[in-house]
Amino acid sequence: MNWFILSVIALLCWSGSDLFSKIGCRDSSDKYSQFKMATAVGVVFGLHALYEIVFNHVEITWNVILTYLPVSLLYIFSMILGYVGLRYIELSVSSPICNASGALVAILSIIFFGIGDTSPLMLLAVLLVCGGVIGLGIVESREDDELRLERQKISNYKYSKSWLALALPIAYCIFDAAGTFADSIVLENLDENAANVAYELTFSVVGLICFVITVIGWIKKKHTYSLKAEPAKYVGAMFETAGQFAYIFALADEEHVMFSAPIISSYCVVSVLWGRLFLKEKLSWKHYLTIGIAIVGIIIIGLLDP
Repeated sequence: MNWFILSVIALLCWSGSDLFSKIGCRDSSDKYSQFKMATAVGVVFGLHALYEIVFNHVEITWNVILTYLPVSLLYIFSMILGYVGLRYIELSVSSPICNASGALVAILSIIFFGIGDTSPLMLLAVLLVCGGVIGLGIVESREDDELRLERQKISNYKYSKSWLALALPIAYCIFDAAGTFADSIVLENLDENAANVAYELTFSVVGLICFVITVIGWIKKKHTYSLKAEPAKYVGAMFETAGQFAYIFALADEEHVMFSAPIISSYCVVSVLWGRLFLKEKLSWKHYLTIGIAIVGIIIIGLLDP
């Protein structure tokens, strides 16, 4: 049952990463929050990469880093866009949209490789995810401003209706899907552990660049450091790293991947729950309906995707 334990760990860690990243980035007045979050992830990823190299003897070369670089940059760019988006929208809304990337990967596969033996159930799942996300966007854009403010009172965070609020998680979804699609091609010639370390090292370099940008902004007094928000970023980064680690080993058990994949892919369900419980996010029934439709599709894709 190791695969089940690892799958649950990945689910809890990635949903925990969503929660703490949201806590660390939800201040819309801090225009450097995404750089601070990327710095935190870069630090933790870099430490984990060093651990893998020193103690697990993962061989890493410049050739591996450069070969995997396009994939790494797609993933990193998507994550930074996601961190920006957390300033403008509820976690309960952004997480399901971001997790729709699996459906987009399926669409890309159909476009480039044809429908092949894609099952009708998989096609239905893709339609459910796309329909749910589109419906969620329509609900968000058409919601009455007074009703929005009223339901947001309990969380003490007010999110105004804007195209940017939805565009950022959608952009995350697109770039993450492109990274996943490229990943499936590049990993045919690379060791998975080496590729993961290459990704973490690349993120650590990006994190260093983000740290320099943050320091320059602080010197120019364009922002301040909130000691209350910073620990949450590093906790989120640790959850992100632990989730990635558990994910790799959970899917390594090929006999049970058809069970572990849907468990892990449903972590956005838990993210919505955390948003409701800890961030006091309250959505309308229309939000929950469209989110539910998307989540059902996401779980089906996880169940069918080997």
